[in-house]
Amino acid sequence: MAAQQTAHRLDTDPVGKSFVRYLIPSTIGMLLMAVNIVADGIMVGNRLGPVALAGVGIAAPVYTIFVAMSLWLGIGAATRFSALMGAKRPGEAKIVFSHAMLSIFIVTLLIGLVAFPFRTELAYLLGANADTYPYVADYLYLMLLFGFVFTIENALSIMVRNDGSPNLAMVALITTALLNIGLNYIFLFILDFGVMGAAGATLIAGFVGILVLGTHFLKKTNNLRFVRFKFNRKLLMLILVIGFPSFLSEVGMSVFTISHNLVFERLAGTAGVSAFAILNYVHSVMLLAFLGMGSAIQPLVSYYSGAGDKNKIRRTLQLAIGTAVAAGAAFFIIGQFFAPAIAGVFGDFPDSVMDIAVPGIQLFFIGYLFMGTNFVMMTYYQSTGKIRMATWITAAREIVILLILLSILPVFFGVTGAWLAIPISEFIVLLTIIFYQRKRKTI
Repeated sequence: MAAQQTAHRLDTDPVGKSFVRYLIPSTIGMLLMAVNIVADGIMVGNRLGPVALAGVGIAAPVYTIFVAMSLWLGIGAATRFSALMGAKRPGEAKIVFSHAMLSIFIVTLLIGLVAFPFRTELAYLLGANADTYPYVADYLYLMLLFGFVFTIENALSIMVRNDGSPNLAMVALITTALLNIGLNYIFLFILDFGVMGAAGATLIAGFVGILVLGTHFLKKTNNLRFVRFKFNRKLLMLILVIGFPSFLSEVGMSVFTISHNLVFERLAGTAGVSAFAILNYVHSVMLLAFLGMGSAIQPLVSYYSGAGDKNKIRRTLQLAIGTAVAAGAAFFIIGQFFAPAIAGVFGDFPDSVMDIAVPGIQLFFIGYLFMGTNFVMMTYYQSTGKIRMATWITAAREIVILLILLSILPVFFGVTGAWLAIPISEFIVLLTIIFYQRKRKTI
């Protein structure tokens, strides 16, 4: 059976080979998803202008919340699924999958339907003003009604990857990204559907991604089979506890976006929000690259943890940290030398926007020297059951420490202080990880 072959490969293949087998498709898929996000920004910015781009950026946390819910249940279920497969308990693994996917669909559908009547209030709560509100409202209209598409696609992609099909997960991401880019061009430049067209393109592409992932079920030997189950509160709570750091990470992304939008609106008005929107699109690329690395080690570490193989866990972690540090250094160098070109890709913006965005990219990219290691360590802690430390990393880097720094640094350093909040936050979190590791010697 293919599922048995996958398990056998993880039991017998060298760690380096297994790491590369998951790393390459995971990273390629995530980078193409990032290209997809950037293409959205480029098309909206060039077709509709900086105010529309700012509006989409303000509405982005709603999309992030849907993704957060899918990660909460998806990563929690996938981690448990792989651990059970490593422990040679496939029947229980199927129940975990069935339980999680049904829960994801119900919860995220309800969230969208409950929030939809209050979308005007939500737009202003997210930071919209008189200029940006029409664009924010158009984006929210479709996202709230059909956001469950993202949750199903994202969670299913995670489960397919954990069931030994990282290449299919990559193909689905590639298909989604390319289709979204094509539909964005048609809806924005040909049919002139505006921001609502951009949202619609993303939703349609996500639905097609689900269809691609669905081909995994056509394999008679896959372990992702829906089975009858009775609601198990204990199992659901276990999934939620394991997946909570991933949920918090995405919530942190919303906090990051909303807090920066509000700070830049106060410091530099709409020009500041537009400059941050440019950075946020670029940041999505780097973030997804690091997420790809974390996605690559999660199935491996979860499986090895279930099998009780600490040596393979240690070797996987060493490879992942080395990869993350090298990638972070490369991103940092790119930011220092190519900031004007990066900012210019999103449109011919006024000098008032570019004067904030260019030095902002150079300062913000310092954070990538530390961010990759923080991502990898969070995934390691989560996959090995050290949930408190994983939660600390996610809560500290994008919520607790970040908000403290955002409330202090701009007072003394203005816009420069706002740009430096994330790099300093990431560095502080890395120091806490080093302290924890030296004290506990967990690896």
